[in-house]
Amino acid sequence: MTKRHGYALLSAFVALVVALSVTVLIRSAAGDSTSGSSATGRRPHGSSAAPASAGTWVGSWAASPVGAEPGTEAAGLAGRSVRNVVHANTGGTSARVTLSNLYGQAPLTISHASVALSAGRGTAAARAETMRRLTFDGAYAVTIPAGGQAVSDAVRIVVPHDQDVLVTTYSPTPSGPVTIHPHARQISFVAPGDRTEEATGMPYAERSAYWRYLTALDVLSNEADGTVVAFGDSITDGVTSTMGENRRWPDVLASRLRSAAASGADVPRYSVVNEGITGNQVLADGLGRPAENPSGLSRFGRDALSRPNVKVVVIDLGINDVTHSRSAADGKKITDGLRALVRQAHARGLKVVGATLTPFGGHRTWTPALERMRQQVNAEIRAGGVYDAVVDFDLALKDPRDPHRMLPKYDSGDHLHPSDLGFHTMAETLNLSLLKGAGQAEL
Repeated sequence: MTKRHGYALLSAFVALVVALSVTVLIRSAAGDSTSGSSATGRRPHGSSAAPASAGTWVGSWAASPVGAEPGTEAAGLAGRSVRNVVHANTGGTSARVTLSNLYGQAPLTISHASVALSAGRGTAAARAETMRRLTFDGAYAVTIPAGGQAVSDAVRIVVPHDQDVLVTTYSPTPSGPVTIHPHARQISFVAPGDRTEEATGMPYAERSAYWRYLTALDVLSNEADGTVVAFGDSITDGVTSTMGENRRWPDVLASRLRSAAASGADVPRYSVVNEGITGNQVLADGLGRPAENPSGLSRFGRDALSRPNVKVVVIDLGINDVTHSRSAADGKKITDGLRALVRQAHARGLKVVGATLTPFGGHRTWTPALERMRQQVNAEIRAGGVYDAVVDFDLALKDPRDPHRMLPKYDSGDHLHPSDLGFHTMAETLNLSLLKGAGQAEL
């Protein structure tokens, strides 16, 4: 072998090593993760799947899987494109999504998926230049087993904060029940056929108030260093907030945090994701296997602890346990359940800020006995024996002249759920300095 040939072989070998190393780094940076899912289909060429810039993976949007969509038990949404509209509260230079088949009873095949920036509020139209095809373990298609989920590869896309994002999936075959989050307070869309990369939005004539399959949008961000999880029930879910306006209290908290950090205030640079479920309780699961509307204790690991770079959990949970209570002793069970959540968070080194339970006088479920229980739970929370820190939502919303009721301007009208102004007041009540620091060993 000549020296010249030797150099050529050495150069080729070095090039191969570099290429393999880059591939490994790309897959690692993408945070690729699936729960028993398998990627299928041809592998893309010229993919934009590798994040090109530095940053921290944080949650930009999330929604808990709640149950199975009625009417989809047999065919699912086979042969239709689902375009979920979600609101990114934190910006980034790359994105990845999580798709869930938790309530499916058969494997779910997603043969085509995309992400794009919305062309405007309340529309299925996309900004065409931002359309990106998603891949899963390098392949266009993925099959998610019943009960499982799949996380896409990261894709390069500049996502500004306060931007609506379109995540579209197409499933060609029947898959059984569709996993949904039913109280989205956001209109999404459905179209016949594979319209995954259709930018105009014209085929998307069917409107929906559900989020289907999609449970998370993460971004590689230079705006945030960690994630705050808002964990709660319908009050966190924002069930009475204005449709499509992102006025839930976690939305307002995200804006406050970002503005304060940008102004140089001594606050952490965190994103906020909403893991509220309407009707959720600390202790009781819903019906079915897996349980629909699982209890806070059942879902805390999935919905709170598994979020990317989670630092703090803000818990506003327990009012449904009160309204469904049958015994005065249930107040202690509620606070014991909340302490169990805190212990799980502390085991991960996380801080937990907890909220007092808000007034519901005038609601159809209210009784003097249940009011005493709510006051008992709140007294325990305020005494510091449950959480690392406390935000007093009860004090912020109650009518000083009639403390078991919300002040009328904060009441949506049903005497349980706040109005937009009430949600805004809740977020303003939370002292941002409470989000600093790690969890205690144990209370």
